[in-house]
Amino acid sequence: MLNGFLENGSALDDLLQNGLFYLSGKIVVAGPTFLWSTESLLAGLFIIILFAIFLLGSAVIHRFDKREMSIVENQLREIRVVEAQLAERTKDLERSNHDLAQFAYVASHDLRAPVRAMKSFAQILVTDYTGRLDSEADEHLGFIVDGANSLESLINDLLAYSRIDTQGKVFEPVDCSAVFDQVKTDLLMDSDHAEASVTRDDLPTVVADGAQMMLLFQKLISNCIKFHSEAPPVVHMSAERNEKEWQFAVRDNGIGIDPEHVERISAMFQRLHTQEEYPGTGMGSAICKKIVERHGGKIWVKSKIGAGSTFFFTIEASGVT
Repeated sequence: MLNGFLENGSALDDLLQNGLFYLSGKIVVAGPTFLWSTESLLAGLFIIILFAIFLLGSAVIHRFDKREMSIVENQLREIRVVEAQLAERTKDLERSNHDLAQFAYVASHDLRAPVRAMKSFAQILVTDYTGRLDSEADEHLGFIVDGANSLESLINDLLAYSRIDTQGKVFEPVDCSAVFDQVKTDLLMDSDHAEASVTRDDLPTVVADGAQMMLLFQKLISNCIKFHSEAPPVVHMSAERNEKEWQFAVRDNGIGIDPEHVERISAMFQRLHTQEEYPGTGMGSAICKKIVERHGGKIWVKSKIGAGSTFFFTIEASGVT
């Protein structure tokens, strides 16, 4: 019978397709047969592995995201607490600064009258009794007058400093060339400044407090003249436009400043020299810094001992040339 099947190929094909096999004189029904290639099996296995990795990764990422979100939320809560504390401390600082400025104004304003009286009577004593007493008494009277003058200068500077914020005027266009020329005229009227050479380039018009710009120029230029070397003082002011601001430069040929002490000069009552060497209150640079900051700018200095100094400050351009 097997030989018959072998001879009839079509019959054998039908048996194979239907899963019929003749084994040891019996026909065995094996059912439909599917044959897979090795490449197909490997591809299927690879897909299963990738799917498993995807599921595992999704679970890990989900867990990681929840953990990260928890950390971020905790950090945001901490940031909000710090911001609230900072805002409260800022309010306290502003309130303290306002109270301090008000105290300085009241104290300096109320001190002006008695200091002027003391100064006037000291000058009367000098005028009426110099030469009528001994030399030691004349020297003591001179000390009284000098002390009164120094105290009056200190009170005036303290008053000017306290007024920068409390009594500042509305900003308006200010011709810096005109301000410079006025300050120059006033300074050179002083016999101590007569030999100074004070020059400028063309300076811009800026939106500012005119009175404070006058005070700023006066303090900067007078300091450049005061701290001169043996050579006659030479001071020059220039300005250039930098994006949205004007950068001014005041250059001198003076004694210069040690770079180690540059930061000290803008602090109140900080002096780098004795009163005998260079008289002053130690507040000039602090006043300049406060004026510049009120105008949205910054001020700094570049200097070396014996090579002069250049003071830079910026003022917002505000569309005015």
